[in-house]
Amino acid sequence: MVKQTAGHDSLGDFAPKFASLNDDVLFGEVWSRENELSLKLRSIVTISALIGKGIVDNSLKYHLETARKNGVKKREMAELLTHIAFYAGWPNAWSAFNMAKEVYDNDNISETHGGFFGQGKLNTGFSQYFTGNSFLNPLAKQTDALQIFNVTFEPKARNNWHIHHAKSGGGQVLICVDGEGWYQAKGENPVSLVPGMIVEIPAGVAHWHGAKSDNWFSHIAFELPGEDLQTEWLNPVSEEEYPTK
Repeated sequence: MVKQTAGHDSLGDFAPKFASLNDDVLFGEVWSRENELSLKLRSIVTISALIGKGIVDNSLKYHLETARKNGVKKREMAELLTHIAFYAGWPNAWSAFNMAKEVYDNDNISETHGGFFGQGKLNTGFSQYFTGNSFLNPLAKQTDALQIFNVTFEPKARNNWHIHHAKSGGGQVLICVDGEGWYQAKGENPVSLVPGMIVEIPAGVAHWHGAKSDNWFSHIAFELPGEDLQTEWLNPVSEEEYPTK
């Protein structure tokens, strides 16, 4: 969370206590409680409350921009405002729509997923080993010795615990290219993944990887050359094992 300074900048001399409550408590302590409620959901709640009170000024625009940064997609925002209109009033919704349109029209981030290499097709061939939907985009020919895939996970999707076995060599490499995800080896803490990170997984290590609960996630995956390579699929990652933060 980026430290908020708006209160101190605008009212620090006139109302230092209010500035502190705004910047340090509301946008510091409260908004940082991601383990209790994700930033995306906090943005949705805040926008709903503001529109419900008829507040459609610059504070709403700020929270619309924050919602976009926190992962609320254009189509989700349109549906959210449509739903709010029935409870907060049509004029309020119209004002919010005009403001949201301006925010999202300036957003050049694609609504598609998969990063530079593209999302690919629904991963139906291995769906029995995944919780949630995943997508595969092969980056190598089927005849190539090294098979490389761009794997994309919808929010909260992940593969089962599994092991890449090899008599010699082997193991797997993940190169994170888009979104945010998780990697966990058995007996170790989950590792938060962001674009640019590389995970090297030795042969014989039970592990899983997938998306965070409120983010799509894509990584390039390939298995290192070795002797007698095979993948052993294990049990799904339970809700208790899946990280909440």
